[in-house]
Order: sequence, then C-alpha cells, then structure tokens
Amino acid sequence: MLQSVRRAFQIEDIRRRILYTFAMLIVVRLGSQLPTPGVDPTFIQEFFESQTGDAFNFFEAFTGGSFTNFSVFALSITPYITSSIIMQLLSIAIPKLEEMRKEGEEGRKKIAAITRYVTVGLALIESTALAVGLGRQGLLEDYNFVNCAIVVCTLTAGSAFLMWIGERITENGVGNGISIVLLINILSRVPSDFTTLYEQFIAGKKIAQAGLAAAVILIVLLVVTVFVVILQSGERRIAVQYSKKVQGRKMYGGQSTHIPLRVNTAGVIPVIFSSSLMQTPIVIASFVGAGDGTGIGSQILAGMNSNNWCDPDRPIYSIGLVVYILLTIFFAYFYTSITFNPMEIANNMKKSGGFIPGIRPGKPTVEYLQKILNYIIFIGACGLIIVQVIPYFFNGVFGANVSFGGTSLIIIVGVVLDTIKKIESQMLVRNYTGFLNNKGSNMTNSFLGY
Repeated sequence: MLQSVRRAFQIEDIRRRILYTFAMLIVVRLGSQLPTPGVDPTFIQEFFESQTGDAFNFFEAFTGGSFTNFSVFALSITPYITSSIIMQLLSIAIPKLEEMRKEGEEGRKKIAAITRYVTVGLALIESTALAVGLGRQGLLEDYNFVNCAIVVCTLTAGSAFLMWIGERITENGVGNGISIVLLINILSRVPSDFTTLYEQFIAGKKIAQAGLAAAVILIVLLVVTVFVVILQSGERRIAVQYSKKVQGRKMYGGQSTHIPLRVNTAGVIPVIFSSSLMQTPIVIASFVGAGDGTGIGSQILAGMNSNNWCDPDRPIYSIGLVVYILLTIFFAYFYTSITFNPMEIANNMKKSGGFIPGIRPGKPTVEYLQKILNYIIFIGACGLIIVQVIPYFFNGVFGANVSFGGTSLIIIVGVVLDTIKKIESQMLVRNYTGFLNNKGSNMTNSFLGY
C-alpha cells in the first residue's frame, strides 16, 4: 500500500487530486471546530457528560466530535447518508425511480439531484428538532424564534456544505468524497479513544501490568482489523460460461467468466440500521428527560443501551444484545434482497447466452443463485456481528467505553481499501504504454483521453 502511495505522488495528476482531497479535509476539520452562533457551550458539554449511556456515541463517531461540540457541522453528512439509503430503498419500491436508475448516467444524475433535496429536507427537520428540543432545556443563550432560526439555518447550511465538499472530492479528488469525509470524522476520534484506553488501563499501573494491557489492546485491534479486511475483501465467485455463436465468418462467445458475490453483501448497512433502531428510543428519552426511573419503560431502555450489555453484574440486560444480533441478521437479508435480484441476473445471463456450468438456465439458475446468496448473507452477517460485539464485550466486562467501535472499523477498512483500489486503477491507466506512445517508453503522465 505504501509503495502504491509513493508511486501515486510521482504522477502529477494523481498528486494534484490527493492534495486537493487533503485541502478539502482540512476545511472539514476546521469547520468542525467553529461554534454555532447563539449556543451555550457549557450547557452542551454538561448535557452530554450527564448521559450515562452510549446513545450519542454513534453520532460522536460519525460527526468527528462535531455533534457533542455543537459546531456548524454538528449534523455532519448523516442526513446525506440517510437520504441515500432512503432513495436506494425507494428506487426498488417506486417504478419511476427504478426507471431512472436503469437509464444510465442521466438517470443517476436525476436521482442524485433528488437525493440532494432530500438531504436538505432531512437536515432541516433534524436541526429544527435539536434547536427546539434542546433549546428549551438551555442550549440557546436566549431562547427565542430568531436564535432558533439561526441555529436551524446554520446546521442545515453546514450539512449541505459538507455534501458539496464530498461531491467536489469525488469529482476532483480521489475516492468517494462522502466516504472520505466520513472516514476523516471517524479517524479524528481515534486519538481521544486511545487516550481513554491509556488512562484507564495503562496509566498508573505497574510496568508488567501496563505492558500486558498495552499488548492485549494492540493484539485485539490487530486481530479485528485483519478479520475486517478479510471480511470486506472476501467473495464467492460463481463460474459463468458463454456459449459460442457464429455470425458470418466470425465466431463470438465461448469465454468463461464469473459472478463475484461479496461475502459481506450488505456492507455496514445492517449494523447502521440495527444500531439506529436500538438507540433512537434512548435519544428521544434523553431529549424529553425520561428513562432514568425504575419502571418497566426505563428497564426496557436500559436493555437497549449497549453500555449495559455483557455486564456480569446485570446479565438480564444482555437480552438487548440478542435482539441487536437478530436485527442485524434480518437487515442483512432485507437489504441484500432489495439490492441484488437473482432473477434479473439469470435473465441477463440467458439473453447473453451465458449459463452456470451444471445448472440449467431460467428458474434453476435463479434457485441456485438464491441458495448461494442466502448462505453468503448469513456468513457475512455473522462476521459483522463478531466485529460489532467485540467492543461491547470489552465495554461490559472491562468498562472500555470508547466511541471507536466495530462499525467505525468496518467503515475505515472499507473506505481505505476502496480508495487505494481507485488510485491504483488511475495509475494503471496513466502508466499504460500503447500505440499512442511514439518512443515506446512508459507514458507516466499520459491521460489517454482523460
């Protein structure tokens, strides 16, 4: 990987794109430190310090600390992520959107435009809820309509600006811009998490105990990282053979290829869905000042709080972990079922004269693909559960409460691997030597039509 990065900086166009990406990320981090006008900083700090659960750890990691600091980027790109998921789901349910998705580049542009409008609408709703809900509790220095409007406009504009930065990175930088912004937000929390682990398990301990604790932490991180890399890169390849056909004096087809099915077919979406579903009631209860009692409702909220999972002193709350695991498996099957259609794949293969060796075209191919897909989804969901449950186990047993968890690690590994692959693909094009090279030497700076 380091060798690829070194060679990338030797190519002028890629070096310019990488530097452009770094410049945009600096803007993102600077904006994360700008306070929202009219907000009382002491209240917001005391409010989040008073929260005993991890209901806001999800936002803390995804916003890079902007949410708990209530900066102008407090909402970060979470409205865009939510709107993208909504549009992806609606493109399956609404025929008009499905037609747009199949129109190619023009259709994707139309869906992207609708996604932007939905993003602004969601940001407006979320910022209004925060301004009104927390403003009444003392978030605003002077709670009135003007200050609420300023906060709503600031947060909405900040989210829209981050969306614009993400699109500019995609166009002029390297990798997917939205993913890169999300990555830098997550990475910004890593130093503070390591500081927390150091103060909790290493500082003030004897040399032997401190060394053992540091070794255990590094080994766990290394093992989980390697496991995530394997999970993200693993795929099942289904062999496909195309029949030969003669047109005129030429013979076409006959080649062999494969259908790559990723082991983690749904990515991190099942974890995000299940985590959001489990933590949303806790967030709402925190805003309205409920959930701290001893009633049945408070006990249910305590079971949904991941800070109480795997606690040896309170094993009953680990029922929430079982519910979380079942939700993850459900959303893995649900999301894959609406994004991958075996019947469509089988029909396209049949039209192109392709078939799976040993499987008849048509319904048998659909059944075979569905069988393989069900098996792969379960394996991928189990992998996601292992990665996500490990932080909960160490939090419950050892009290290692950090915002950097399994979801963050999956996103980091996925974005880094995807970005490296895109850089390498651009380098492959620019290092291509073909008939356009008159001297026959490597055209390291040739755009070849780009």
